[in-house]
Amino acid sequence: MNILNKGFLSLSLRCCCFAVVIYFSHFKAIKAQDRISAERLGGEIIFDGICDEDAWYSIRELPLITFSPDYGAEPSEKTIIKIAYDDEYLYLGAILSDKNPDKMKVQIKRDHWNYDCDWIILILDTFNDKENTLAFGTSPNGGRSDVAFYNDGRNQNLDWNTFWDAKASINENGWQAEMRIPFSSLRFHVVDNEVIMGLGIMRYISNKYEAYVMPQAKEEYGFFGPFMATQTTEMVLNGIKSKNPVYITPFISGGLSQTSHLDDIETTYTKESDKNIDAGLDVKFRISDNLTVDVSLNTDFAQVEDDNIRVNLTRFPLFYSEKRQFFQERNSNFLFNFLGNNRLFHSRQIGLYNGLPVDVYGGARVVGMTGDWDVGFLSMQTAPAEDLLSENFSVFRLSRQVINEESELGGIITNRTDFKGKHNTAFGFDGFFHLTGNDYLKLMWAQTYENGNENVFSVNQSQILINWNRRTDKGFYYNMSYNRTGLDYNPAVGFQSRKDYSRFSALMGYGWIYERAWIKKHSISISGDTYLKNTDHYTESSSLALNWSMESRGGITASVSASRSFDYLLNNFSPYPEISIASGKYTDFQIYASTESPRGKSLGIYSEVYSGSYYGGLIYGLSASPTCIIKNTIRFTGTYIFDRVKFPDLEEIFDSHIFRLRTEIVFSTKLSMSAFIQYGNTSKQVPVNVRLRYNPREGNDLYIIYDEGFNTDRSREYPALPFSKLRTIMLKYTYTFIL
Repeated sequence: MNILNKGFLSLSLRCCCFAVVIYFSHFKAIKAQDRISAERLGGEIIFDGICDEDAWYSIRELPLITFSPDYGAEPSEKTIIKIAYDDEYLYLGAILSDKNPDKMKVQIKRDHWNYDCDWIILILDTFNDKENTLAFGTSPNGGRSDVAFYNDGRNQNLDWNTFWDAKASINENGWQAEMRIPFSSLRFHVVDNEVIMGLGIMRYISNKYEAYVMPQAKEEYGFFGPFMATQTTEMVLNGIKSKNPVYITPFISGGLSQTSHLDDIETTYTKESDKNIDAGLDVKFRISDNLTVDVSLNTDFAQVEDDNIRVNLTRFPLFYSEKRQFFQERNSNFLFNFLGNNRLFHSRQIGLYNGLPVDVYGGARVVGMTGDWDVGFLSMQTAPAEDLLSENFSVFRLSRQVINEESELGGIITNRTDFKGKHNTAFGFDGFFHLTGNDYLKLMWAQTYENGNENVFSVNQSQILINWNRRTDKGFYYNMSYNRTGLDYNPAVGFQSRKDYSRFSALMGYGWIYERAWIKKHSISISGDTYLKNTDHYTESSSLALNWSMESRGGITASVSASRSFDYLLNNFSPYPEISIASGKYTDFQIYASTESPRGKSLGIYSEVYSGSYYGGLIYGLSASPTCIIKNTIRFTGTYIFDRVKFPDLEEIFDSHIFRLRTEIVFSTKLSMSAFIQYGNTSKQVPVNVRLRYNPREGNDLYIIYDEGFNTDRSREYPALPFSKLRTIMLKYTYTFIL
């Protein structure tokens, strides 16, 4: 181990000791939020986005206070928010004044979730478990977005959807909105005819970068503080009952596809056309007030957008997130995540093989709570594909609160099996503990076994994690971890970027928040990690970085970092086909900077730039993502990513270019279109994806999807590649019957 790596290990141990001292000197109790009683509607309302009925006037207003940028100040715009309910629905009514209504920004499409438009957002911790929240947002045009937050607001699932409605209206003084959420779309506990939920409200004005909230979340938690379950206030509802409807959603799809294939003598490409029609069924129902079952037959994901083209300059696999709706509802129940993207369960392993879709016969999932336990169960059966047999994927997850509302213990089992007896099974246990104040401790252990490696107690087939961190944007914070993964650890239903290592990582920083200065907040931190190879006991890689980040009162963000990294390659690897990096020891230095303009403007841009050494050569790159919004109905988002690599012993310079253009057009809150085109000079392909969506109500969707893959540099092979690799046009229609 070289001197720099020994120095970093020493620094990590000292950081841990220092953190112990700081931890015991910052013991703070969590202040409980006051409890409010929701009011029943005293009469009927017309659900039209205008709060002018007598029933609304009799409901008391909820007080909001400024969260950003002037924390604790009175709102500069008059904001009237009311919450009410009847036997069927939970309602929100909002009268939102705006001195500059012509500068209001609206939601471009269903499920768009960003701080580049005006919002009124209802936040609910339906189980009052101080861990998970659901956010329902609408903008001045009545567009809808719903998001599930978990890990007390630190993580989010943008693809979660449920049944609810919103209406809005614009006037010369601003706008008004009404939300109506069926209790049948929410899961909650009923105790002695009483329901207690966590409640939060946020109004966001994009042009001013202002946010008003109820209740006031702690400023040091950052902009997602109001979405934290622990920051909500408790709301009491009386006399409501959990509904148990059955949702039956059949779908039918059909289309044409055209592919190009080499002829028998391999001298030219011929086109083959194929017509296909398909159908399937999804059924959702509750087996108890808090447990929901989803059954899917001939599961289809035709409407899912393509993944981004990416260039991998590392020697480790890239991680792609899940986009398919079937796996989204309360997916936090299935989480078993280690550091980074490593996890014991990753649903993208189901129905995908070598980046291509695999037919899914169907399956079932159960999510919710039983007693004090969070439950997640999933089982899916896939069809055979290429050299892959039909497989079953299953996962079972349990967790529950212990000690306090923000601590929990849990366990998980996953299994992947085919019909010839090949199997891979994994199980694990985890604990997450809120120690005090902003300090949290996470403990995890997982074990895998499969054909040829069936010793269920072998340390070589296990992974462990010990993580201690302080969560705050203000004052001293830290994040210390020890992570060990064995040589034979293989979660076949999960994702693991590397194995056979022991990792020591540490981060320490300090954040400042200012009341009236141009810089609202900024922080400086030092971070580093070291990977030690378990089998040979050498340093595989390490890094040390100094980081600074800031956010202005107007919404400008920026960050700068300088890093030093060490890598010990035992084998050659090729980031580009033309480049082979030889085995050996490499020490590199890099500088990185990024900035983003305020999001509430018609024109905006995010950009980043970096430069430094790279395995004995030089590397530098930049990226820019401009956004343009035209008349609140059309959004263009472009991305350009450039990387250049040069080695002193090679005359050629290796460049990577990626272009992306995403266009979103909203014709109405029911009809929208999106187009996504990409180009990468290393992949030499141009995938195009166009989707037209008609969504008259939740559960009723008509999609028209066009996909095409174009080849560039067609002469790179003989015979010359066809201009179009694949062309597909498809129609998919779903309709939900509620019984």
